[in-house]
Amino acid sequence: MKNLDFEKMGGLIPAVIQDNKTGKVLMLGFMNEEALAKTEREGKVTFYSRTRQCLWTKGETSGHFLNVVSITDDCDHDTLLIKVNPTGPVCHTGADTCFNEENRLGDFEFLRYLQDFIDRRHEEMPDGSYTTSLFRDGVKRMAQKVGEEAVETVIEAVDGNDERFLYEASDLVYHLIVLLTSKGYRLEDLGKELKKRHK
Repeated sequence: MKNLDFEKMGGLIPAVIQDNKTGKVLMLGFMNEEALAKTEREGKVTFYSRTRQCLWTKGETSGHFLNVVSITDDCDHDTLLIKVNPTGPVCHTGADTCFNEENRLGDFEFLRYLQDFIDRRHEEMPDGSYTTSLFRDGVKRMAQKVGEEAVETVIEAVDGNDERFLYEASDLVYHLIVLLTSKGYRLEDLGKELKKRHK
C-alpha cells in the first residue's frame, strides 16, 4: 500500500482486524512498514510487538493464524482495516475475540454467506455440485424449481406441520437465490426493491 502515514505514531499504524465472514472485530494490533510488507507477502497477519519490539505473526505459536482477505486504509491513511479468515480463537485467553465476544455467524447473516457461496459456485462451476447442475440446466429449469418449491411451501403451510413448512420454505429461498444469481442479481437487490416500497 502506498502513501500510508507511519510517522504520525512514530513508525506504527493501528490495524483493526475483522472477520471477513461474520463482520466481528477480532482485535487491534500495530504494524510498522516491515510488518505490513510481510503481511502482504505471506497472506498472514504480522504485527509489530510494542513490548517485545519485534515482528510477530499472529498464530505462530498457537497455529491460529489470521489469513488475509483484504487490506484497506482509512481516509487519513493512518489506520488499516484488515479482513481475515481466522483459523481459531484470536485472543491469547482462548476467547474468539480480544473483546471477549462470540465470533459466530448469525442465522440472518448466514443468508449473505449463502449468497456469496452461490456466487462462487456460479463463477467456478465445480463438477459434482447440485448448484452447478442448476446453473448448467439454465434459467427455465431454475424457474421451474422455484415454482415447485413455492407450491410445496404453500401445501405445507396449509396442511402440513411447522417443521416441514420451514424445510420447504428453506428450499424455496435457496432456489430463489440461485435463480437471482443466474439473472445477475443478489438478495440485496430484493432488499433495495422492498426498501423502495416501504413507506
